[in-house]
This record gives sequence, structure tokens and C-alpha cells, in this order.
Amino acid sequence: MASAPHPLDPHHDGSPLYVSHTRPELGDVLRLRVRVPHTADGSVGATTVVLRAVRDGEPAVSRAELAATDDAGTWWEVDLRLVNRLTSYRFLVSRGPTDYRWLNATGVHAGDVTDGGDFRISTEARLPEWVPDQVGYQVFPDRFARTETGAPVPDWAIACEWDQPVVHKGPDVPFQWYGGTLDGVADHLDHLDGLGATLLYLTPVFEAWSTHRYDAVSFDRVDPLLGGDEALERLAKAVHEHGLRLMGDLTTNHTGDHHDWFLKALDDPDADERAFYRFGDDYAHGYAAWLDIPSLPKLDHHSAELARRLYAGADSVVAHWLRRGLDGWRVDVANMTGRLGGDDLAHAVAHAIRRTFDEVSPDAWLLAEHGHDATADLTGPGWHGTMDYAGFTRPVWCWLNGGSPDGDGLPHGLDYLGLPVDIPVLPASAAVATMRDVHGSVPWTSWQGSTTHLDSHDTPRFRTVTGGGTDGGPDLAGHGRDRHLVGLGLQMTMPGVPVVFMGDELGLTAVDGEHARTPFPWDHLDRWDEPTLDAYRRWIALRRDHVALRRGGLRWLQAGDDSMTFLREHPEETLLVHAVRRTAPAVELPLHALGPDPRLQALVGADAVSAGSVLTLPGEPGVSIHVVG
Repeated sequence: MASAPHPLDPHHDGSPLYVSHTRPELGDVLRLRVRVPHTADGSVGATTVVLRAVRDGEPAVSRAELAATDDAGTWWEVDLRLVNRLTSYRFLVSRGPTDYRWLNATGVHAGDVTDGGDFRISTEARLPEWVPDQVGYQVFPDRFARTETGAPVPDWAIACEWDQPVVHKGPDVPFQWYGGTLDGVADHLDHLDGLGATLLYLTPVFEAWSTHRYDAVSFDRVDPLLGGDEALERLAKAVHEHGLRLMGDLTTNHTGDHHDWFLKALDDPDADERAFYRFGDDYAHGYAAWLDIPSLPKLDHHSAELARRLYAGADSVVAHWLRRGLDGWRVDVANMTGRLGGDDLAHAVAHAIRRTFDEVSPDAWLLAEHGHDATADLTGPGWHGTMDYAGFTRPVWCWLNGGSPDGDGLPHGLDYLGLPVDIPVLPASAAVATMRDVHGSVPWTSWQGSTTHLDSHDTPRFRTVTGGGTDGGPDLAGHGRDRHLVGLGLQMTMPGVPVVFMGDELGLTAVDGEHARTPFPWDHLDRWDEPTLDAYRRWIALRRDHVALRRGGLRWLQAGDDSMTFLREHPEETLLVHAVRRTAPAVELPLHALGPDPRLQALVGADAVSAGSVLTLPGEPGVSIHVVG
């Protein structure tokens, strides 16, 4: 395991300050840079830096050259030719025979390490250029805003008034129908503009037998309850007129049991669609189903005809809706797609979708839902990134939850993202160790192409996690507000694309994902937590105003119990972020750790104070986050 972050650690990452090419191709020669701060007494931090890269399966070493020296440290540079589609590398950093340190993507190690934490560069990642600049806004269409569609209410639906409480336990959960529509979303795009969001992410819109719509009955038509195909086209047009992007949500792992394909497969054993699923007495329901839920039969990706219809080629579902206005797809249950028993076709499916993107819409973004370790799925020509539950959501929850010191006590019964335990209370050092371990296992471009979430439609609300209440309404008293806004600050200042779930900006609470799908309270402005809404506007504006927050590298300076500090570095600027979860002693750092001539003006929170060679960061007034630059 890497040592805890130290402000004078050597540093490298995949950002433009440290790597010369952001979209490399095979055969390119990249210029790599390593920053080595001077020691505390002003001595040089390294006399030797060596690049160790894996080439055709064999390590190849090259000495880096000392390129520059300033009052803060030294810059070392070395060339790396990309001869493989995926190249892993790390650096040996040394001051002499008794100093032996490996610098890899997870940090600094005082001994030999495996290749598992190496920096990685993929020539196949090809993240669309526009993605790192986005701030997403997630909408659950049935619960955002109503209009009249004239569509008949299906027998399965339980019609609800807009202010009627959400049922989040029991058999009625998927059938509560509030009547939100895509035209309703279009009518409220000014709300996204006011927040500063740049991308709208819709959960599924295909016709289904539930309001979550992950049980599609067809991928060829938008649900008439949402307004049908024409409503999606109107929304796409409106989104683009507002200067926003639009992302859809597709399930490649399963369909609903009322899907056209599944009904044909049941009706005719000789139908082409029969091969789209797995049937047999070995399965509890006579067919394979996602998590053995009978309403969600699992797709069998051995079928070439399924691939042709769903995701492979210009005539597929994936291609059709890209042509109809989508700028990308979020793929539901991507981690289980193509995986069943002894079969693993997940990468084949992901690669085929990317080939379809390249053919039909090469600038589109392909995002995977993956709630766990996605390392093995993010190194090839498949998903651009994943929903970063593992590297962002989980560690932030563990550091800022309502059971933290000075908290109001953790609400019992919360789902810790699938684990049957209360959300643990961990120090910043543990949270940062998780972040470094997760992000150090994937290429930099995959981290940039992933999304960061404080919560989503599948989780408790973050405001409940931070102690704001459990009733599903807004936390107007602000019990969880301060910690919520520290989490927001981290979301808006870390790499990846931040995505806000509708209503988070109002301070809404919820104890699980179904509870979180509360209808948006447009007619009850008195239920909007204005300090939280104002904070969302300010933090999003800060991210959009500073290229270092969108495209810069991340260099950790320190992580203790109650505070964490990092730099976002870009050739145009460097910003320091210091987050505190409770009143704690001030943090002192060597000033030269920030680089030569650092700017110490507060952009958010308090100024950093320097006295001689020491930089002091505040531990007061308690729960807070500061950005300096």
C-alpha cells in the first residue's frame, strides 16, 4: 500500500501538466514529466528518476533528464513511445543508495511494487473532447414535471397526485405513476440553466410496465406516457437549443418480461428471439433472470442477431437513438452485461457498442453503470468511464455521514450501497486511501470520463446520509446542510463529471433509492432550501470558471482524521482545496509544496495564510471547504 499522502511527495498523473498528449495514438512519443519538491531543508528531492514502462510484456527502463529547477523543486522529463494499445509505467525516484521509492498512480512506495497500480495510457480510450467540461443533471422522468399527453393509463399504473408521498417499500413501489413527461422536462430546462448544468441525463424512457422503466417492453419506442417518440425529439431539440447535451439510459443486460422479444421467444421455440435469452430447467423461472427477478429476463449475448438489433451497427437501437438526438448512452448494469456463469462477453459487448459509436456518432459518450471495482472494464476500447461509486461516493459517505464527530447521529436502516451494515465513520486518511487505490487502477482518461455522484436514483439522498432527516422532504432546518455542502465542494473540485440528482439542490432527503424518486416540488417554493440551492449555483459556477477543476491533475497534499487537502494543477492555473468535517487544529504545510510563487487568495472560504516557509490552512469554523488560488 502507498504511504499516506505527504506534501513533499514526487508527483505525476495523466493530466496536461504531466503528459504531452491527451489523445495519443499508437506510435506516438509522449513527453512525461515528474515534479519532485525540494525537501523540508531545501535540498533536492531526487538525484535520479527512472521510467519503468512495460513494452510487449517486458519492462523497459529509461533515465529521466533534469529539465528545470526552481525554488520549489525539480522537473524531470522522459520520452515514452507507445508501442502497445495499453501501456503501464511507473517511476523510480531516488536521492541515493538509502532512498528507494516507486511513484505510481496510487502514490509513493518505499519498496518494490506490482504493476497493478501503474500509471496507464490507452490509445483506445479516445474520450470525447467535450466530456470533461460537463456538469450533469439527472432526471427521473415520471417525477420531474407534468404535461398532458392524452395517453391512456395502463392497467399496471397506480395514479398518484403530485404531492402524494412516494411508496418505497412493498409491491406498489414500481407502479406509482405521477405523470411526469418529456415535455415537462423541456418546460423546465431554465432550471438547469440557472444551476449551470450542461448535460441532462434521463433514466430510461422506453415503454415499460413500471415507472422506473428498466423493464422495457420495447427499445423501439418511447413510452406514450412520457409523450412518445415525438416528445423525445422535441426535448432533444430544446436541450441543444439551450446549449446542453442529452444522455439516454439503456439496459443491455435484460429486458422486461413483457418485451416484444421475450414474448416471441416464449411463444415460438424456433423464433430468432429465442436465442436472445437463456431457457432451461436449471433456472428458477425456466429462464435466466437478472438477480432471479422474474420480470427481468437476462439477455444472452451469444446471439449475433441480438447484437445486430440492440447495439452492433448502424441499424441497432444504440445507433437509432443517437441519430434521433442523444449525445451518449449510460448503460445500466454494465458490470453484469454478458456475464453469466462461465460466460464473460462483457468486453465484447462494450467494444461493439463503441464501434457503433465510431460509425454513427464518434463524438458520443459511453458511460457504464458499475458500482464496484471497474478496473478490468476500463482499459480497452469499450466504456469511456463509469459511475464512480467506488472511488467517490463510498469514501465521501464514510467521511461525511451523520455519524461523524459532531454529527446528529446516523439514521439507522440506511443502505450502505449494498452492504448490510451501517455506514462506517472513517477518517479522511481512509477515504483518501480508497480514492487513490480506485483511481490509481484505471487510465487517467477513464477517471476523467467517469461521473461523480453524491447520490442517485438508486441510493439514499446524500442529505439524509449527512444527518438531514429521513422523511423524504427538504432539510430546511439545515441539520445536514454543512456536511452536504462540503461533499458538494468535493464533487465540484475533483476529477470526473459531477452529476446532480434532481432535488439534491433543494436539500431533499430519502432513506433509499425508491424513496429518493420524489416528485419535484415546483409548486412549493417554500420547501426549497435556499442556502443549498445558492451553494449549488456557486460551486457549479466555480467549476465552470476554472479549467484546473475540469481538466487539471490532482495532487494530494495531506489527509488526516478531519481534513483533506489537494491541488488541482493545470498549465494555466493551480488551485488548492482544503475540506474540513469538524473543528480541528489548523493544518500546516511547507509553502513550497504548492510550487513556485503560489497564489493564496480565497475563491471559496478563508484565505490560506503563509508565514515564512509555512502555509497554514484553517481548522475553524468547523465543517467547511476552502478553495485557494
